[in-house]
Amino acid sequence: MLAEIKGLNEECGVFGVFGHPDSAQLTYYGLHSLQHRGQEGTGIVVSDGEKLRVVKGEGLVSEIFTADVMEKLKGTSAVGHVRYATAGGGGYENVQPLLFHSQTGSLALAHNGNLVNANYLKHQLETQGSIFQTSSDTEVLAHLIRRSGFSQIKDQVKNALSMLKGAYAYLILTENELMVALDPHGLRPLSLACLGDAYVVASETCAFDVIGAEYIRDIRPGELLIINKDGITSEQFAFNSTKSICAMEYVYFSRPDSNIQGINVHTARKNMGKRLAVEAPIEADVVTGVPDSSISAAIGYAEAAGIPYEMGLIKNKYVGRTFIQPTQSLREQGVKMKLSAVRGVVEGKRVVMVDDSIVRGTTSRRIVSLLKEAGATEVHVVISSPPIKNPCFYGIDTSSKEELIASDKSVEEIRELIGADSLTFLSTEGMVGAIVKTEGTEGFCLGCFTGNYPTEIYPDTLQYYYQK
Repeated sequence: MLAEIKGLNEECGVFGVFGHPDSAQLTYYGLHSLQHRGQEGTGIVVSDGEKLRVVKGEGLVSEIFTADVMEKLKGTSAVGHVRYATAGGGGYENVQPLLFHSQTGSLALAHNGNLVNANYLKHQLETQGSIFQTSSDTEVLAHLIRRSGFSQIKDQVKNALSMLKGAYAYLILTENELMVALDPHGLRPLSLACLGDAYVVASETCAFDVIGAEYIRDIRPGELLIINKDGITSEQFAFNSTKSICAMEYVYFSRPDSNIQGINVHTARKNMGKRLAVEAPIEADVVTGVPDSSISAAIGYAEAAGIPYEMGLIKNKYVGRTFIQPTQSLREQGVKMKLSAVRGVVEGKRVVMVDDSIVRGTTSRRIVSLLKEAGATEVHVVISSPPIKNPCFYGIDTSSKEELIASDKSVEEIRELIGADSLTFLSTEGMVGAIVKTEGTEGFCLGCFTGNYPTEIYPDTLQYYYQK
């Protein structure tokens, strides 16, 4: 979910259960396995068939959902959410799931993505009398549902979804139904599984493994699933749907043990490393990966290049990701706390350092410095994705264009700034080919690399992201 455009960029995770007596506990474990997708806020809404109850807060899953809290969450259905937030969009009121009450019933919303027409829709709704309680674009859907004019909730939801533009994976829980919707381009991952007679939905399949659920399939672009006591039904709310899954899910965001659209993330990343070894042959003594998301690509590079893979960098696992931090100063401090170079591995060696991406350059510059301070004679940086030159409008914190180091600098200029002996990015064709092992780039959102976006981008969105 992305709250209002100017305030919050984030990458989130959603999890839902229908028809299980331990729905809250299963959701807890599911969210815990999705914690990498959001570490600043979390929530669970549970239904006992008559009433929806919410517990949420700012913090980690284990911090918010203590044993005492979980004991009070009783019900056979639940939806949960983990979130990242940046400046201006935090606060308890924006933590999801959002819960709404009306005379005709209650509903809870959990959302991963970003609506690029959120401000436009908010303006239209406010002129019609809506009063928003949060700065979250997720709330837009609730207002559209209640103003749709249809009598059946299914038709209300389909009508509301048809007005949205952008990336969205929605879980919608009422007293007796769980609805699941994915945007017409399938920009965010979302999968369905079963656990006995219960159904489970999650942003990543790794969440199914931890609870013993059996994967069924991915949710299709433009699909609405309705799960209730009668079973599960599928309807299309958008018929001009074309798959454009975010390529960064494979490169960085998803866990390596997850499968997205039938493709294992670890395998895709390893193949990216192998492609890099072909595109960037380097004479070196050791290959090391930046933990954790680059390890798979580093192993692939080492195998293909015939250079030993070594653990040249150690991560402090009690420090969160630096890619999405609220301010530049916190990012700088986070990098210093996060990694250490292993002198016994890199001293006197020519090192190939494999990383998944360069966004602002902060992390890369510091890691190159760490390796050289530890005695590396050369540090060659290879990146398992193309240069990120453009903002993401769909819920990933690549911020404004001016903060992206590759937006106005050449590869050589970036190399000089980060202090590397050489710098190579994987080609766009190489990245996509590593994922699907076919030629062409169809089926992926590559907007942050190429500037070609699968949806219309509204003017107020462009104005913010391209500000100078």
